[in-house]
Amino acid sequence: MSDIKKVFTAEACPPAGPYTQAIIAGPQIYVSGQIPADKQGNLVEGSIADKTAACCDNIIAILKEAGSDITRVVKVNVFLDDMANFGEMNGVYEKYFAHKPARSCVAVKQLPKGVPVEIECIAFAGKLGSRL
Repeated sequence: MSDIKKVFTAEACPPAGPYTQAIIAGPQIYVSGQIPADKQGNLVEGSIADKTAACCDNIIAILKEAGSDITRVVKVNVFLDDMANFGEMNGVYEKYFAHKPARSCVAVKQLPKGVPVEIECIAFAGKLGSRL
């Protein structure tokens, strides 16, 4: 297990269950699903835009702790509890992920703690250079 490292930062929402914020395995960082909560674990109030931004801010903090950044994200999975929120979520998402990594976005019946959005991603730990 020496080639697998757990990542934790107090600058992002603490895990809501028995999992880590992220795992570094080889050249990849697997960031667990981030819900719209602050670093104390309090749910963020406001619009879907506000909640999407909170998810992305958590991802940024976790990737920073892992020695990477959001520009090295290669795959994103977005979960929405209602596709009616897709447009508003997407408007915020594209500001954070301007490099356009691969992405899936699915509607689910329910998310943890009743939140409307959750975002997880995979980032490359090495330098990507100008490939994106």
